Amino acid sequence: MKRLDPFLMALIGAVMLASFLPCHGTVSLWLSNAVTVLIALMFFFQGAKLERKAIVESVRDWRLQGGVLLCTFVLFPLLGIALHHLFKTLSPDGLIGDGLWSGILFVCCLPSTVQSSIALTSIARGNIPASICAATMSNIAGIILTPVLAGLLLGSAHNSGSSPLHAILDVSKELLLPFLLGQIAQKWLGPIVKKHKFLISMTDRGSIVLVVYTAFSAAVTEGIWHRVSSMRLIEIAAINFILLMLILMISRLLGRKMSIENSISLQLCGSKKSLASGVPMASVIFPASTVGIIVLPLMLYHQIQLFTCTLLARKYGKR
Repeated sequence: MKRLDPFLMALIGAVMLASFLPCHGTVSLWLSNAVTVLIALMFFFQGAKLERKAIVESVRDWRLQGGVLLCTFVLFPLLGIALHHLFKTLSPDGLIGDGLWSGILFVCCLPSTVQSSIALTSIARGNIPASICAATMSNIAGIILTPVLAGLLLGSAHNSGSSPLHAILDVSKELLLPFLLGQIAQKWLGPIVKKHKFLISMTDRGSIVLVVYTAFSAAVTEGIWHRVSSMRLIEIAAINFILLMLILMISRLLGRKMSIENSISLQLCGSKKSLASGVPMASVIFPASTVGIIVLPLMLYHQIQLFTCTLLARKYGKR
C-alpha cells in the first residue's frame, strides 16, 4: 500500500478524539448501549448478505480450507504463545507489558479478513472463489473459536476476566444470534442489502469507529497513554511484523503441493486477521476499561498486513 487506507485513518482519528475528548458518565453509558445495538445490526446484515451456497461451497476443497483454518486458529495461537514466552525469557521484566501482550495474543485468535483477502488474491492472480470460501468459513468459525481461544490463551498468560464459556455465551448472544437471524431473513433482505452494499459497508465501518472511540475513551480514563509510549508502539509493530513473517513462511510451506493459485489463496487468507470482526468481539469479550489496550496491537497489525501482503500480491501477480 502506498498510503494508509481511509478506514484506518478514521480509526486513528477516533483514537485521537478519545485522547483529547474522552466521553464520560451518561454519555459513555449511552454510547456503550448504542455500540451494543450497532454491533448486533452489523452482524445481522452480515448474515443477511451471506448466501447459503457460499457456506456450502466453502467446505468442498478440504485441503485448502483446512489449511486456512489451521493457520488462522491453530498456528497463529501457537506462534503467539511461543513469541510471548521467548520475549519473556529474553526480557523477564516484560518487553511491552502484559496488557499489550494480551492484545497481541488476541490478534492470534481472530478470523481472517474477507474484503482484503479477496482483493489481494485478485491482485496476485490466485484462486478467488477459494479465497471467498476460505474467508467466509473463517469468519463463521471465528464467532465460536475466537472467544474459546481468547479464553484459553489469555487465561493461561493473563487474566482476561472472562471464562471461555462465558465469552462464548456473550458472543453467541450479541453476535451469533443476530447473524443467524440475518441468515433466516436472507431470502427477503439479501437483495436489499446487496443493492445498498456501499451504505451497509459505511454503516459497518462507522459502527467500528464508534466502538474504537468508546473503548479508547475508557482506556484514556484508565491512563493508557501513561503506560504506552511511542517506543512501545514500535515494539508492538515489530512483534506483529515477526508474527506475520512467520505465518507467511509457514503457509507458503503448507501450500507447496497445491497449485500456485491455491497456494496463493492459502498464504493470503491464512495470514490475515480481521479488524472488522476483532473490534466488536473485543468489546463483547473484554471489560470496557481494557478494550482500548487490547485492540491497539490489532490496529497496528491491520496496517502491517495490508502493506506487506500488497507487496507480496503484486510480486505474485507479475509471474
